[in-house]
Amino acid sequence: MAGCRNGFLTVLIAFSVSLITYNVLISASVPLGLDFPSYYSGNDDHPIDQVIMMPRLEKRRSFHTAVTASDSVYNTWQCRVMYYWFKKHRESSGNVDMAGFTRILHSGKPDAYMDEIPTFVAQPLPPGTDQGYIVLNRPWAFVQWLREADIQEDYILMAEPDHIIVKPIPNLSKDGRGAAFPFFYIEPAKYEKLLRRFFPEDKGPISVIDPIGNSPVILPKESLKKIAPTWMNVSLAMKKDPDVDKAFGWVLEMYAYAVSSALHGVPNILHKDFMIQPPWDTEVGDKFIIHYTYGCDYNMKGELTYGKIGEWRFDKRSYDHVAPPRNLPLPPAGVPESVVTLVKMVNEATANIPNWGS
Repeated sequence: MAGCRNGFLTVLIAFSVSLITYNVLISASVPLGLDFPSYYSGNDDHPIDQVIMMPRLEKRRSFHTAVTASDSVYNTWQCRVMYYWFKKHRESSGNVDMAGFTRILHSGKPDAYMDEIPTFVAQPLPPGTDQGYIVLNRPWAFVQWLREADIQEDYILMAEPDHIIVKPIPNLSKDGRGAAFPFFYIEPAKYEKLLRRFFPEDKGPISVIDPIGNSPVILPKESLKKIAPTWMNVSLAMKKDPDVDKAFGWVLEMYAYAVSSALHGVPNILHKDFMIQPPWDTEVGDKFIIHYTYGCDYNMKGELTYGKIGEWRFDKRSYDHVAPPRNLPLPPAGVPESVVTLVKMVNEATANIPNWGS
């Protein structure tokens, strides 16, 4: 009986060894990661490590968020709110695309918020050059930052102080193209005669110029390095042209960026879902950014009174010399979700940012 048991045990051990050996051989012949989704398929964005056949998540798809600003109270409080939400979404989500952040301060000197917000100090244009149109400092500030800063990421998101990030932003740029928000009021075809002064016919049809500004735009860093000097020069040239200056007004620099991007052959993927602009856009939905460029005025019935100061209002221009107080009153019932979300997000930021109002 003992002999039978020993024989059976010997057979069992031999079978087990054979099974383990078979599994090892099979495992060795099948590359790991074979069933990974196509997102990790070993393309240029996520190269496959040839040793372990697993994706190497490199820095190439991460982007650096850059915001240009003056040292005014108006720009500063907006940057502080913007950076609060950038940090919160990056840290809470583990988003690998949202990486570095820089406030490009074009005042020419450090301010009191250098330790709170990562900041690069750029020089403003020579006195009188902007002719009172301070936005002209934006492309010049980008030129300096791109030349002098050590930017680790291979992509840049150009954003603005009055942007609030609603949810983590992925890298929407693909195949060397930028990812940009289309503005209804940027109409290249309408101004073809004027734009041909900067975008000659041999560069292609006027439709090559996308209906965008410089922000929000995600694009390869190397593309922006080429575009930025042209953007600066075209902006200055447009401002010096009385016809163009009169036609474009406060969006002149936006047209200059769109033209410069086209001149360098950098097309853009137009993402209408990139951001919303209350009060005209009423729902947040799947958007990534709230751009609070317009004033939000309502009566106590929740009805929009645009063009007339409302009984309840939120307008960033009300806080050009002093930061908004903490705990702003919420809008009355009936006001759209986008406006309610905006005020709640401003309140959360101001409640959690140390020394708010200082």
